[in-house]
Amino acid sequence: MRTLAKIAAALLLGCALTSPALADDAAPMADTGVAGHFQVRLRGLGVIPDPNIDVKIGGTSIGGTYSVTDSFVPEIDGTYFLTDHIGLELIAATTQHSVHSSVAGNIGSVWLLPPTLTVQYHFDPTGPIRPYAGLGVNYTFFYSPKSPLPGIHYDDNFGFALQAGVDVPVGDGPYFLNFDVKKIFLSTHVTAAAGVVQASADLDPWIIGAGVGIRF
Repeated sequence: MRTLAKIAAALLLGCALTSPALADDAAPMADTGVAGHFQVRLRGLGVIPDPNIDVKIGGTSIGGTYSVTDSFVPEIDGTYFLTDHIGLELIAATTQHSVHSSVAGNIGSVWLLPPTLTVQYHFDPTGPIRPYAGLGVNYTFFYSPKSPLPGIHYDDNFGFALQAGVDVPVGDGPYFLNFDVKKIFLSTHVTAAAGVVQASADLDPWIIGAGVGIRF
């Protein structure tokens, strides 16, 4: 799945960078009438962490390898067009993941609420295929942790996000299909057992979404 995520991201970025809207840098952008409009999408997401975790007990690393489960969840997002080509997108979803260590076994699970705001460039916002790319910021809230380790706590934290996607209109109406890939660079610090157990964790998930939307 991680290989698929990387391939999908590369394909979407390639699609965006080769859009006809960039074929002639000297040509002025036409007024498409999109500015001031909203888009709302409902998507299904695959959240695929790419973890790098180090757990220490009493300051000494226990080594081993770590895995974090993937998650599949619904998501809703909204985009507002500041101009005909620049949009702001905010996503809302929540997801649960479990962590396993090859040395310590089951470390537990935790819920994440990761609202992400991206600034998008829409290359051809009224075309038959509408690619876009985005850059943004994420703030992840960790809640409802469960673990055999007593007093476990995950620090909330900021992260950065990269995005590429495409909207495909359905007929001549306001509805469209969407495919979207995000890479979120997210880390957290974990403490348990009154600080005896500490961990640094880079989760860095790929978020792959597909769904439907409406522009109004």
